[in-house]
Amino acid sequence: MIFMGMWFVWKEVVVFFEWELFNMLGSMVTLSIVFDKVGVLFSLLVLLISSCVFMFSSSYMSEELYLSRFSMLVLLFVISMCLLIFIPNMISLLIGWDGLGLVSFLLVIYYQSFYSLSAGLLTVMINRVGDVMLLLSIGWCVNQGHWFALSYYSFGYDSWVCLAVLVAGMTKSAQIPFSSWLPAAMAAPTPVSALVHSSTLVTAGIFLIVRFYNFLSEFDWFLPLTLLIGVSTMFMAGLGANVEMDLKKVIALSTLSQLGVMMASVGVGLVNLALFHLFTHALFKALLFLCAGNFIHLGGHYQDMRYFGQMSLITPLTSSCMNVANLALCGFPFMAGFYSKDAIMESYTSDLFNWFMWGIFFISAGLTASYSLRMSYNSMWGNWNGGGYSSKGDDDVMMTYPMMVLLFGAIVAGASFSWGVFSFETTIVFPVLVKVIIFFLVFGGFWLGYILSSGVIYENEGLSSNKKYDEEGYKGIMLWGVVKMWYLVDLNAQPGLMFTMNIGKNVLKSVDFGWAEVIGGQGVFSVAKSFSSFMMSFMQSRWSVIFVLCLLLCLLGTVMVSWW
Repeated sequence: MIFMGMWFVWKEVVVFFEWELFNMLGSMVTLSIVFDKVGVLFSLLVLLISSCVFMFSSSYMSEELYLSRFSMLVLLFVISMCLLIFIPNMISLLIGWDGLGLVSFLLVIYYQSFYSLSAGLLTVMINRVGDVMLLLSIGWCVNQGHWFALSYYSFGYDSWVCLAVLVAGMTKSAQIPFSSWLPAAMAAPTPVSALVHSSTLVTAGIFLIVRFYNFLSEFDWFLPLTLLIGVSTMFMAGLGANVEMDLKKVIALSTLSQLGVMMASVGVGLVNLALFHLFTHALFKALLFLCAGNFIHLGGHYQDMRYFGQMSLITPLTSSCMNVANLALCGFPFMAGFYSKDAIMESYTSDLFNWFMWGIFFISAGLTASYSLRMSYNSMWGNWNGGGYSSKGDDDVMMTYPMMVLLFGAIVAGASFSWGVFSFETTIVFPVLVKVIIFFLVFGGFWLGYILSSGVIYENEGLSSNKKYDEEGYKGIMLWGVVKMWYLVDLNAQPGLMFTMNIGKNVLKSVDFGWAEVIGGQGVFSVAKSFSSFMMSFMQSRWSVIFVLCLLLCLLGTVMVSWW
């Protein structure tokens, strides 16, 4: 894929294959495959990260009884993602789209606990909303006679198709109000988290919107709505990451924040920069998850950061890789994230059309720096709050080698893509006043994150003794609302589940156990039983009367026959 990607970038060509499956009533159903530089480079990153995850899993999951089953599920996940990347036809796209949803559900419930099952059901239900939207858009696009994403045009249901594709991308990429499944999916094994939340499932929605961008951007309401959704998701995830204590959930919320950056970039028309950030984010976020997985593996599989501390003394190599990944996440100069995030922020500032969104965008950037520093301090530099030190370190080559590969990508990928693939030759210069405003906005976001994080108890001994805090160490209903992602967890799970379950209960009680039984089997059985009991009792108790009546009838019949 490396040489293939270099050839596509150098030649600027697109290779397109199409097989006609059947043609009915003027609508041709085809299997289409397109190879372009975007798809080839994206699949290159997916395969690179997948190979590192497989190598990491061979050590991290070595004690698992069903390791081969886990490997096959991850392989199916990668195949589904590659199909999604290379298929531009909406009907054929369902092969990869539904494959991602099904296999992600199986991976989330891999550990087969109650928490895993609830997280898996939440994941599959929210993603099913996007699947239904795609099915509806397929039905509406029958009017066009084809389902090729790159050649859509305006027709009667075009606005509905645009809304359906946008909602499908929002569910897959966990945008507001469908964000609650992303932290819940941390119930999956850590190698799965490194793959799912870096380059596969959560980026599928952004990639779908980028594929359909030429069609979607024709509507006036699409770009402002996308910008609002992206900035809101970015701000909400940044607030939640500053108070979350689960190490994997902090990284998941940071992924959600960066997905908001990509969605906001699409909302201001910066599609190439959104793809650029998607590529660089995949590398340093996979590295961040692998480093966190090594910490969790050495720390007795605890995920609460309050049980970590001084990990830099135990695992200096892993800690160094995690620091580099955090710097790339924050956009530190000349790291991979710098080239994409800085270009997005500069382009957005130069083409400003909404001051409020712009301010929230830069405050969210400050929140990113805040939770990154908080995560590094609690896990690597803070006081040791766990048990005894582990005798292990960075000795496992099967864990450290994938980190070194991704470390190289987290450092040089931004410059490589910026110079070789996405050529940005425009130099943007801002006045001093704009730079000062940006500085204060970012610093204000950092300070807001610090204030929020100060409402959390960090010493695990004080969780039960301090009455100002709840049982999980959070102070105040507002802070608990931030932890709950603005109560999206409860709103997405409880109302929908309770509404449908109450409907099912009432239908079962009123119909299945009620009128359906009266009119159906039990009713027929009861009527037949009553009738037969009445007839048998009548005939057995009044046999003499019946005998006389029968005799009279026979005599009457004989007289009538003889008379005729």
